[in-house]
Amino acid sequence: MEDNKSTGTLNFIEKIIEKDIENNKNEGKVVTRFPPEPNGYLHIGHAKSICLNFGLAEKYKGRCHLRFDDTNPAKEEIEYIKSIKEDVAWLGFDWGKHEYYASDYFDRLYNIALKLIKKGKAYVDSLTPEEIREYRGTLTSPGKNSPDRERSVEENIDLFERMKKGEFEDGKYLLRAKIDMASPNLNMRDPALYRIKRMTHHRTGDMWCIYPMYDFTHPLSDAFEGITHSVCTLEFEDHRPLYEWAVEESGEKIKPQQIEFARLNLNYTIMSKRKLLELVEKEDVSGWDDPRMPTISGIRRRGYTPESIRDFASRIGVAKSNSTVDFALLEHCLREDLNMKAQRVMAVLDPLKIVITNYPEDKTEMMEADNNPEDINMGKRMVPFSREVYIEKDDFMENPPKKYFRLSPGKEIRLKHAYYITCTEIIKDPGTGEILEVHCTYDPESRGGGTADGRKVRGTSHWVSAFHAFEADVRLYSHFFKSENPGDVTGNFRDDLSENSLEVLRGCKLEPSLKEAVPGQSFQFLRKGYFCADSVDSKPGLPVFNRTVSMRDTWAKLQRDAAKNKEHKDIKSR
Repeated sequence: MEDNKSTGTLNFIEKIIEKDIENNKNEGKVVTRFPPEPNGYLHIGHAKSICLNFGLAEKYKGRCHLRFDDTNPAKEEIEYIKSIKEDVAWLGFDWGKHEYYASDYFDRLYNIALKLIKKGKAYVDSLTPEEIREYRGTLTSPGKNSPDRERSVEENIDLFERMKKGEFEDGKYLLRAKIDMASPNLNMRDPALYRIKRMTHHRTGDMWCIYPMYDFTHPLSDAFEGITHSVCTLEFEDHRPLYEWAVEESGEKIKPQQIEFARLNLNYTIMSKRKLLELVEKEDVSGWDDPRMPTISGIRRRGYTPESIRDFASRIGVAKSNSTVDFALLEHCLREDLNMKAQRVMAVLDPLKIVITNYPEDKTEMMEADNNPEDINMGKRMVPFSREVYIEKDDFMENPPKKYFRLSPGKEIRLKHAYYITCTEIIKDPGTGEILEVHCTYDPESRGGGTADGRKVRGTSHWVSAFHAFEADVRLYSHFFKSENPGDVTGNFRDDLSENSLEVLRGCKLEPSLKEAVPGQSFQFLRKGYFCADSVDSKPGLPVFNRTVSMRDTWAKLQRDAAKNKEHKDIKSR
């Protein structure tokens, strides 16, 4: 895989473009496009394509068009168009005045179809879908010509015009290209160009009852717009001869070059809009923007940043062959970004009450805390401290093993930004034996982490003041699928849905500053991970927090382990 961020080298698409510029092809212009079909929400795989197409245009001082290939009114909605525009803009890209729709070209496409009929390059076919499949042949055997293939030009024009006028029922006829039914490429065996479909289009209304096929519309739209480099994923490689045929036979002067690259495959994830739609329709998720979804709107709601996605796209690079990327790399890119910009705060997700018995009952102190030690410009804040605080339950153990450095009977620990405390007593429920609270004493001389005698402790706990904390729901997310390749074993990807992908924690105790969190705002909950205020369910003064990513960086560990293994091998080989 080519990674031009880490190596500083050009990827293979950049090499093609630079050679074209050197040869003054297209007068040295670079015009790319991002052409989504508005039949679903964009996902992380589309983000790679967005970053690539807009990035190439930016690098070579060209332009990138945003074009909606809206040729199938049965599946397209205004909702999807709106979400796509929001996603592209959120990622940081601006198409300016270059927003286009394939539906803008319906008249032009129709006239080109008539031109093909007149040239003897297209015909109206009456075969049923079943018969078309039968006549098409297989990968190892050629197809055979339709009985309608030799209709006269006059009859084809008449039938096609009557198709446009709505004289025939849906499915009665197709307009097909006349290419080669014996071609080894099945896409060239007289592919469909137009079908009858009585559906209201979201932009053209009921003006049309015939609609052009994607493989006919897409290359011609590129040509109409002056696209120089039509960058797409590898599944369209076999469609390239048809792409070039359509452009050549149309007579258009601009001849876009189709270039294929490897799509993004991410483990524990599905990248099919059809399958994502199934999750929504079967209510496995709350919607397209469910934080467990790999949609751009879902990961945005989860707390991912556009900078982390662009960094991820740069790191994985542009390759000619498919491979699968470890989800841990995406999380690593996110941690690196949030580490620099997320405010550190204290939140106790599984609270245990600590009573500091020698601290005045009516006293409150304001403790100074760094907002982010990575960026001193983020300043400091004041956090209230009182006689009763909450720490995490797993920060206390009544009968600890050796090398346990958290709180336990007789042991002293440090409360972050505050004092040293020592456990003196455990209060339990007489009936169940459950620990209700832990009593401690504090050292008044240890404020801020230092002591008069210079002693140090190894354990540090985050905390919140019981008198000042507020309660909030916190959602913990993990992989939506329990298999790295969902559906590989059973054939049904939904069989691999994880029952533990979402855990909702009620009654979490959070420091008071978080009460004013703005929807979408990110924080680092000390020792617990990165969280953001949910953009949908948060209300003023009542935020709900989603865990964006945990603190543990498995990708960084994998890289360190790989470096150590390489070092050991190098030493052995000397």
